[in-house]
Amino acid sequence: MHRTRAAARAATLSLALGGALALAGTAHAHVSVDPGEATQGSYGVVNFKVPNERADASTIRLEVHLDPDHPLASVMPQPVPGWDVEVQTVTLDEPLESHGNQITEAASVITWSGGEIAPGTFQQFPVSIGQLPTDTDHLVFKAIQTYDSDEIVRWIEEPTADGSEPEHPAAVLALTPGDGDGHGHGAPASGDDADGDAGHGTESVVADAADATDTTARILGAGGIIAGLAGITFGVLAGRRPTGPATGDRSQD
Repeated sequence: MHRTRAAARAATLSLALGGALALAGTAHAHVSVDPGEATQGSYGVVNFKVPNERADASTIRLEVHLDPDHPLASVMPQPVPGWDVEVQTVTLDEPLESHGNQITEAASVITWSGGEIAPGTFQQFPVSIGQLPTDTDHLVFKAIQTYDSDEIVRWIEEPTADGSEPEHPAAVLALTPGDGDGHGHGAPASGDDADGDAGHGTESVVADAADATDTTARILGAGGIIAGLAGITFGVLAGRRPTGPATGDRSQD
């Protein structure tokens, strides 16, 4: 009787643990963005991380929908071996200004296809983005994951007001305030500023190198002069030494 009850309890506990692990696996298997935080007004590279939580199917397609409320002037995917990438754009209601230029179109959807994410593995898709907005504390990236079994999983649910994670959460990039000069984590907010800083640095390095070269040349020149004088002195002294026969005559005296 006791053995039967113990077995039943063990089976119940096993099922409960199995269910909890399954739920935990599902919660952590969604498409995410890495790093999960960036600075407002900056440029940077983010990775859309796509795990394959299926044991009998491979992921063969990923769509990432950029936040339509906060368009980005620059969106450049990095090539991923084995995958094709396509960037769709939309016409903006209000143009964006970037480095003095008016941007009338912005990327809206990035699609990767042609590759394969096998069961038990993950793939990262890097994208350079910017300039990140300064009027919001986060960006939402909705993703659609397609498997070779024709299953489609939509990771499109936005963060909840109470902070709890929805069943199919969208990837969220948190945005933190910058230091006020338009630079985030050392990344310049303007290409002109970046070029200017780089120019000053280059001039300094060139000046230091020129000074070092001039000093080295002076040292080598002085060394050459000293070596020449030493050679002349040695020659004069050698010419004054008595010859062999004269020395022999003095020894006989």
